[in-house]
Amino acid sequence: MGTTQLETVPEPKYWHLKTVLSEALDSEFAVGEILPNERDLAARFGVARATLRQALEQLELEGRLQRRRGVGTTVAPPRMGVAVGSAQGSWPGETGDAWQPADCAPGVPPVDVARMLQTLPEEQVHVIRRTRVSNGQPVAAELLYVPTSSVAELTGMDAASGAARARVVLRDLARLGLEGQDRAVELGSARADDAKALDRLPGAPVLLVTTRFFAEGRTAAVSVATYRADTCRLTFGDSGVEIHHGPEGGAA
Repeated sequence: MGTTQLETVPEPKYWHLKTVLSEALDSEFAVGEILPNERDLAARFGVARATLRQALEQLELEGRLQRRRGVGTTVAPPRMGVAVGSAQGSWPGETGDAWQPADCAPGVPPVDVARMLQTLPEEQVHVIRRTRVSNGQPVAAELLYVPTSSVAELTGMDAASGAARARVVLRDLARLGLEGQDRAVELGSARADDAKALDRLPGAPVLLVTTRFFAEGRTAAVSVATYRADTCRLTFGDSGVEIHHGPEGGAA
C-alpha cells in the first residue's frame, strides 16, 4: 500500500481516507488478507490514528472489513443478500431451508414475541435455536418460537433432545397449512450470546429479521433471526430470506 498524504478536502479527513483505503482494498488486498497495524497505516497515510480508526470503523460498517478476535482486521468477502419478500414461502425446516437446528428447549418468549403469539404471561413455548453458515463462516443465528398450540399433536418427544428435538417440532409445525408470513427488519446490536454464535464482538451491528408465520387464522410461530450486518445486505423480492455468495452469486 503506497503512501498518500492527505491535503485539504471538503469532506472530513477520515471520509476521504476511507475512499483511499477502499480503493487500496480493491487493488492491493485479497479477501481474508490481514491489514497492517494501525500505527503503520497511520504513518503511511500521514494521519492521526484517531482519523484512521474512524475510517476503518466506517469500512467495517460498510462490510469492507472484518475485525476478528485474535487475528486483526481482515478484508471481508462481498456482502451476502438478505432478501425480504412477502410471498407465502414455506415453513422453517422444509426442503431447501439453509438453517441448521442446534437445540430446542421450553422457554418463555420475550414480551413482544408473546404478544404476537397471543400466549399468556409466563407461558412456555418451544424455543428452537438454529444457525446459518455460508462459505464456512457463521452469518446468522435464529430463535424460533413455537407455541404448544401449533404442535398440539406432537409425537416422538420423549426420546428427542437438542437438534433432534428441534427437528421433531419443525416436522409437526409443517403439518399446519401455511397461510402466509410477514417480515420486519431493523438494525440492532449483537447481544453476548448472538455475538458468540456469530464470532463477533458484543455490540457489533446486526440485522434483526422478525418473521411471523400464519396458519389457521393466527400467528403459528415467530422467528427472530440475527444476521451479521458486516456481511449481509438487504434485497427486496418475493423469494423469502436468502443468502448469496456475492453480488452475482446464487443462493446458498
